[in-house]
Amino acid sequence: MVQSLFRSGFLVRVSHTVLTWVVTLILFLHNTDLRRCEERGELLLPALFFLLVLLSVLLYFIVSLMDPGFVLTDTLKAGQGSDEEMESMIPQPSTPRLRRCGFCLLQQPMRAKHCQTCKRCVRRFDHHCPWIENCVGERNHRWFVVYLLVQLLVLLWALHIALSGFSPGVTWEVWFRANGFLLAALAVVGVFSGVVLLLLGCHLYLVSINCTTWEFMSRHRISYLKNCGDEENPFDRGVFCNLWDFFCLCRTVMWEQVYQKNSPNPA
Repeated sequence: MVQSLFRSGFLVRVSHTVLTWVVTLILFLHNTDLRRCEERGELLLPALFFLLVLLSVLLYFIVSLMDPGFVLTDTLKAGQGSDEEMESMIPQPSTPRLRRCGFCLLQQPMRAKHCQTCKRCVRRFDHHCPWIENCVGERNHRWFVVYLLVQLLVLLWALHIALSGFSPGVTWEVWFRANGFLLAALAVVGVFSGVVLLLLGCHLYLVSINCTTWEFMSRHRISYLKNCGDEENPFDRGVFCNLWDFFCLCRTVMWEQVYQKNSPNPA
């Protein structure tokens, strides 16, 4: 029963939610800037902080629970209604052949990968994130980056609030007794701030060059990339176009066509 709950992500999501609201409660109850604003009747900043925390929790559950882009049918079968789509999906001489997954036995679109944790193939697979207990792929990657941005804003603001709440003490024992919970909240917020900042920076860089974490880490083992040069990326359309496509275009991309168009044709 416990293993089943853990595999479903229930414990991870509950732990994240409880930790978020416990830290928020500590920041509101101690003599921080938030508490002082409430005492003066200035409710705008406390309300904005609360709404930003609420938004971060909602985004967490959206990214955690939504379909990351699971491959449901064979790539070629999905296009049988249109001869043109069929022709566009048939690998050309310059395009590596589509491989069939050895686990779920479906033909994988280009940039898809089988996730051992989810036990499904995911389109434009980036990575499996234990924090959200879900894969990050074609359908939820942009929301994952938006979540990281909002979460970073919350954490940095919480860091500032926590630092404003420490009260002096005559001895270390008295000081620790008065500020122990706030110190623990500061430590949690500080660690998560560093992790989220690093994650956000890495993902924004990879998005700007139209590369996934899996492709970046396993380039030498991926059939459609291992023969490319170290600085060559057949999916890169320039920083502006990559960012525009990632954040503004909500559609399934036929990466085989992009690859064929941007790859040098063999002589």
